Amino acid sequence: MFNKLILLGNLTRDIEIRNIPSGLAISNTGIATNRKYTSQTGEEKEEVMFIDITFFGKTAEVAQKYLKKGSKILVDGRLKLDQWTDTNGQKRSKHSLVVESMKMLGREEGSELPIGKSVEISSEQQSGIIKPDVRISFDESQIPF
Repeated sequence: MFNKLILLGNLTRDIEIRNIPSGLAISNTGIATNRKYTSQTGEEKEEVMFIDITFFGKTAEVAQKYLKKGSKILVDGRLKLDQWTDTNGQKRSKHSLVVESMKMLGREEGSELPIGKSVEISSEQQSGIIKPDVRISFDESQIPF
């Protein structure tokens, strides 16, 4: 099985951060992505998607320090289904993204990030485990499709 999602968009709200009893930082926000297309009638249209995202550990701390509503960000992670019962007793659910790595893009006015620089942190870097860069060579004629 494979569960990987990559999104590029703008944050829809400022980041909320909290620490759980173990000391791990968790932050939440939302991201908006858009897609422009031409309908069958030739009309230009735009579709906007809003997804809640969650950061953990060092990534949560860095995101909260440098990002704010409107910041452009590239995130990848895994899709998660959240389920709960609302105050009226209705069962509710939504999909959200658990961020495994992020790349901050652009520079906001007043940001501490240097011009033209981005910051990238992955879940492996958070835990202190750095995976080596592995390259695999193969003969393309051996691919069955």
